[in-house]
Amino acid sequence: MSIDKDFHGKLAEQLTKHEGLRLKPYHCPAGKLTIGIGRNLEDKGITEKEALVLLENDIRECIEDLKTVFQDFEELPEPVRRVMVDMRFNLGPNRFRKFRKMIMAVENRDFIKAAAEMKNSRWYNQVGHRAQTLVNMMTEV
Repeated sequence: MSIDKDFHGKLAEQLTKHEGLRLKPYHCPAGKLTIGIGRNLEDKGITEKEALVLLENDIRECIEDLKTVFQDFEELPEPVRRVMVDMRFNLGPNRFRKFRKMIMAVENRDFIKAAAEMKNSRWYNQVGHRAQTLVNMMTEV
């Protein structure tokens, strides 16, 4: 039995009306952590395909944001762009921007200094192996 588009559209509208749309996690009346339109994160979670869609959206958002930080983001060496996206993904936009000296060093194409600034941070000790990998990528450009 296939679901026709008209039925699917009406049902989606009905479920949205009854469940509501919440873009941040919340606890439903049954106490379950929920998001979106009634997605029970505790019992159902998300699929790998859904996780990859979220990741793609997050990568796109990071790149668009980094283009506002670095006027010539697309001209940076590919490993440096990957490091910057990884850090921006991990830190979020506001905390990433606090790495002013690192950002300046990247703008000046001084990747050794940028790596040193990365190491000289609380973040470096908090994320462990991830930070070591990113510093190594930055110094090998």
